[in-house]
Amino acid sequence: QVQLVESGGGLVQAGGSLRLSCAASGRTFSTLGMGWFRQAPGTQREFVAVISWNGGLTYSTSYAESVKDRFSISRDNAKNTAYLQLNSQKAEDTAVYYCAATTARGRRIAPPDYSSWGQGTQVTVSS
Repeated sequence: QVQLVESGGGLVQAGGSLRLSCAASGRTFSTLGMGWFRQAPGTQREFVAVISWNGGLTYSTSYAESVKDRFSISRDNAKNTAYLQLNSQKAEDTAVYYCAATTARGRRIAPPDYSSWGQGTQVTVSS
């Protein structure tokens, strides 16, 4: 019963930046864990980043090794929205990026951990 809508994808040159947004509705947002995943043609969907609910109004972030020094995840609970900032982009970042939500507390990095998914937004990095 969580609906997610991504936006902000597009075409960017290598070394450039994009900011993706994920708007959530359907239940209380502040207690959801929010993750970002990506999938290129012919590949498995892979973990990118997560901002995990730790109880109360505390959160923690985790990143895939390939993006941890370049991307950042954040959330604005007043707007029911999660964000992914993509900096210093490389051609291998080209993929469909998906937002996902989990009602489970704590860190989640695998697709089966998530029960709600957005439709995806295309990111293309030219080189």
